Amino acid sequence: MQNHCVVPNCTSGKSDPQPLFRFPHDPERSKKWVEKCQRKDLVDKSPDQLHRYYRMCGKHFETSSIDSDAQSTVLKDDAVPTIFDMPGQPQNGQVKRSKEMTKDDETESRGRKKIKKSQADITKEDVQTVPEEEECKEYFKSLFEVLVLLGEQSIPPTGPGDRNQDGLGSSNFQALLEYRMNCGDEVLKKRYDVNKECCSSAQLSQLIEVCEKYIRSKLVEEVKQNGFFSLLTDDLVKISGEWYLPVFVRFVDQSNCQRERFFGFLNFEGDGDALAEKLLSEMSDEWGLDMEQCRGQAHSCSGTHFSKVKTFSAKLLEKYPKAVLTLRSTRALNVSLANGMALSGVQLVMSTFKKIESFFGQSHLLQLEMEHAISIFYSDKEEKASELKQICHTSWTRRHDAFEVAVEILEALLLCVDSVHDNEDMRWNDQITHNALEISKALADFEFIMALVVLKNAMTLTRAFGKNVQGNALDAHFAANSLKAVMHSLKEVSDNIDVYHEFWTDEAVNLAAAMEIPVKVPRSFLRRHQSECGTIRPENYYKDHLSVPVVNHIIKEMNELFCEDHLKTLKCLSLVPAVTEQHKSTEPEEECIQVFKNYIPNAGTLSAELHCWWVKWSKKGKGETLPSNLHETLHLADVKFFPNMLAVLRLIGILPTLALEDSCNVAYKRFKMYMENTPDKFKSKSLALLNMNYDVGYDLDSMVEVYMNTHPDSGEVM
Repeated sequence: MQNHCVVPNCTSGKSDPQPLFRFPHDPERSKKWVEKCQRKDLVDKSPDQLHRYYRMCGKHFETSSIDSDAQSTVLKDDAVPTIFDMPGQPQNGQVKRSKEMTKDDETESRGRKKIKKSQADITKEDVQTVPEEEECKEYFKSLFEVLVLLGEQSIPPTGPGDRNQDGLGSSNFQALLEYRMNCGDEVLKKRYDVNKECCSSAQLSQLIEVCEKYIRSKLVEEVKQNGFFSLLTDDLVKISGEWYLPVFVRFVDQSNCQRERFFGFLNFEGDGDALAEKLLSEMSDEWGLDMEQCRGQAHSCSGTHFSKVKTFSAKLLEKYPKAVLTLRSTRALNVSLANGMALSGVQLVMSTFKKIESFFGQSHLLQLEMEHAISIFYSDKEEKASELKQICHTSWTRRHDAFEVAVEILEALLLCVDSVHDNEDMRWNDQITHNALEISKALADFEFIMALVVLKNAMTLTRAFGKNVQGNALDAHFAANSLKAVMHSLKEVSDNIDVYHEFWTDEAVNLAAAMEIPVKVPRSFLRRHQSECGTIRPENYYKDHLSVPVVNHIIKEMNELFCEDHLKTLKCLSLVPAVTEQHKSTEPEEECIQVFKNYIPNAGTLSAELHCWWVKWSKKGKGETLPSNLHETLHLADVKFFPNMLAVLRLIGILPTLALEDSCNVAYKRFKMYMENTPDKFKSKSLALLNMNYDVGYDLDSMVEVYMNTHPDSGEVM
């Protein structure tokens, strides 16, 4: 921003202090201002550029165009400059000062001089100090504008390389600042001319921290406006050598849309209750979340960190009993259950699944190699081969039936990776052949085969339930009512584990024999128990160290994940019109809806309102299509006439178990894209928050205000 008048040869300044006025936003008025001041270099500049960076002083405006008092001096909305002293350059519409004046002119002129003198007395100090402060703000505004642009596009502000000959760093941030200077950003140019840099690395770090603080404050404000929420976490990630826990928040907004927001990363260094307390303190004290409003929690974590996350979850439930533990919709139930098992065989299966997904994602040619292997093993079953080939083109390791699929393609998979590792026709590079060897070693280990078979059989009982509970409203409602039968079947397996384990062992041994893999106890166990090597039988080892703990873990986790309040909430999906119509013979269970009695507008009218709702939707008209999911139900025009039902539906909407509509599930997709596409050395917990929440609605002036309040000495940088 310029702190002097844009008009050539204008004499305003310290000897003749004048208020400076911004160019107008209006294109027509801005064009007239440019014409009047006779600056050819301004003709091609946009109204926005002119407004931000150029000023015209008060001596070029008629007195009638200026409103002033003791507090401020402002232009009227339609003001156009008319007074110029540019000898030899008379222009159309330009008023040149005349030596001869009429009496009225003299009176007006004397009045104007008195006003100017009065303004000089009142604003002399302000004229000297305000432009400097404004210039400083414009400088920081430019820095934040560039930083936000980089964050939105997931471009790291820092980059490799040395400083160039002009002293500017070769980072993306510095490069964009240089570009802005070349485009006429006078404030940045002045800063660079004085200090030979636009922004130091220390200052950049401060800017990034303020960005994070500002964005999270906007997110907290958004959540507070909408009431209750659920807390969700994802697998731990490593940033700058430290483990962090990604945190999301789910809520229903004012327009009754289910929303999830990425809230940031929590440092996960530490253990036990101390770590759990630290995490809760950071969310409530530093982030500003009102945890008393938390009504659900869901976590996705692998076995290595599972115990820490469980401790955190238990502490959250202890301090906030309404934060019910649930399943997270972004993970299949069976995959979530397996990830939480701290058993060597199960973790071998899960880690190998990740390697397989990464391996075949590298090249379409590897997919073709896998299809060829499937064709060999299913040469007499074309329909089955076609089905498996289609499955292998998806992320099958994350499916509800992942373990069943793995058993079916296991032999073909081993043939495929062995063929790639042999690399007889030299088609594959060294990294691909090395990865193929790693997968081959895992597949050819009997511990892997036994664990895979046990997971497949034990989780057959939970597969359909898991798929239903994360399906549409009708399926989820059915699942809630079928859990009792699922738990009964699991208990029956547990009570007769000897018989079931024998069947599972036979299946694993037969599969191993077909693949020419020896049946043995894991070498890691034998090393720790060398004295017992001759007495340990594989079937006994895998019963005690695999089958029994797997079944017990499933039962324990199912009981925790689907507590009574969770099931009651799922059963409230009977309020979705399509589900109501399907079960029209019975009214929705009021007992389930009573779980929300403290959070609805009028509990006294709940029974009557529920009956009216049931009557409305239990009979479908001919050709009528009823809303079949929560999203459609929340947006019914009539829902506003059922305030209690609307409140209950909104509370169901924050349940992490229920899958979001594609249009609402953007936060998790952005998170996965950022983590997968950003190189490790450029990952930033602060900029990730900016990247995944680029639609929060930034106000650069507010960002600058936060920065200057956080770093009060920043005003001295200019």
